[in-house]
Amino acid sequence: MNKSQLIKTVADKGDLSQKQVAELLGLIEDTLVENLKAGEKIQLSGFGTFEVRERAERKGRNPKTGEVVSVPSCKYLAFVPAKAVKDALN
Repeated sequence: MNKSQLIKTVADKGDLSQKQVAELLGLIEDTLVENLKAGEKIQLSGFGTFEVRERAERKGRNPKTGEVVSVPSCKYLAFVPAKAVKDALN
């Protein structure tokens, strides 16, 4: 499912216009990104938790040449699903 399909599905289920749902989804996305950038953990009860984690710098290997290279540290988004979501999927 892509973003436009999600908007259409929510609009149909919620008896809303697709424009309203698109605006609301945009506001939610912006708010989530702002809070994650600020280092906050976002916990949606019954759904899961989003948080930014950091990968440490490490050594890697260029598969073409076999040369050892340094892979810089980076931040990444982690999601841990709630128990209800895990149970629904299994």
